[in-house]
Amino acid sequence: MEVLGITSSQQAIDLEHKYGAHNYHPIPVVLHKGKGVYVWDVEGHKYYDFLSAYSAVNQGHCHPRIINALKEQADLLTLTSRAFHNDVLGLYEKYITELFGYDKILPMNTGVEGGETAIKLCRKWAYKVKGIPENEAIILFAKNNFWGRTLAAVSSSTDPSAYDDYGPYLPGFEIIDYNDIPALEKALENPNVAGFMVEPIQGEAGVVVPDEGYIKKAYDICKSKNVLFIADEVQTGISRTGKLYCCQHDNVKPDVLILGKALSGGVFPVSAALADDEIMLTIAPGEHGSTFGGNPLACKVAHAALQVAVEEKLDEKAEYLGKIFRSKLQEYSENSNVVTLVRGKGLLNAIVIDDTDNPTKARDICVQLKNNGLLAKPTQGNVIRFAPPLVITEEELLDCINIITTTIEKFE
Repeated sequence: MEVLGITSSQQAIDLEHKYGAHNYHPIPVVLHKGKGVYVWDVEGHKYYDFLSAYSAVNQGHCHPRIINALKEQADLLTLTSRAFHNDVLGLYEKYITELFGYDKILPMNTGVEGGETAIKLCRKWAYKVKGIPENEAIILFAKNNFWGRTLAAVSSSTDPSAYDDYGPYLPGFEIIDYNDIPALEKALENPNVAGFMVEPIQGEAGVVVPDEGYIKKAYDICKSKNVLFIADEVQTGISRTGKLYCCQHDNVKPDVLILGKALSGGVFPVSAALADDEIMLTIAPGEHGSTFGGNPLACKVAHAALQVAVEEKLDEKAEYLGKIFRSKLQEYSENSNVVTLVRGKGLLNAIVIDDTDNPTKARDICVQLKNNGLLAKPTQGNVIRFAPPLVITEEELLDCINIITTTIEKFE
């Protein structure tokens, strides 16, 4: 069979449509190359990337330090499985646990695997340490959560598009309202509750930021009831919101911290669950694992990605530039018939679109943004999320703000 290269965007789109599952509805652009905050399509058009692969590319596309780490390790050793030791894993584990302040890491590959690992750790801890009767442990989740597409993830979802026709669902999960301390207090009256897994900012729900102090209050209540506070920081972690991880805004160290996405700078699938010994050591050899989890290539890449985030002070950049972004968009929204709300933290932000006259308005805006050189994508129908790589400069950000506002003006 002869394999031909892609010569046009339409050719690539047609191939995907014919041979791939129809489980995505992308913005019609076919990307070929990326560098820093920019991506190029197959025709050579240049765009600002304002999605960052759902915050996986915080360090920028193809960061040379991360790519060099990938290349160097790929020439040496890529995979051993955990049947044997390798000379990269321990160094990475030491670095990441010391950086985040935990005793142990359990390395996995995708963000949803990190979430699954956290749930299994919580259940093991519930039975071995807390003493909950076997098979009676309850884990709480917040309404409108999103942490992946596995059966466990959809079993804890409140979004019909995520869970419809995938039943029967996993037991042992209960849903409470997000940003609602009384609801959490009431749920914790059940002595069989083992954990509360929550996003400090709900990304896929539309960058929903809870009230100031909510995370700290939720953490304290969980502690008072001997319930594990599990933070899903797959999207908010690694400097995105102006801190190394988002819970630090509330001076909270979760009992279990889940990381992914930008943990590798978008170069390789890498995720992690971090916890102290009382929790982590409830899992014994053979009780949980992954063929690729902790592989040498992933460890080398993740180590470099974390060093880039720390040494380039991407958290400080996100904090500073995020304030500028929200201020400018808020100023625009005050006289807008289209933008009804601006919200976010650091460089994870969103605008809410008034789509009462046109239910596809947010997507239409994103298509026009693409035509004007900036890539973003709607979520929840009428919300547009803006999350550029954290290496963006202030000058570039101001240029992007101008593109966004002048594009939206055409819809006023």
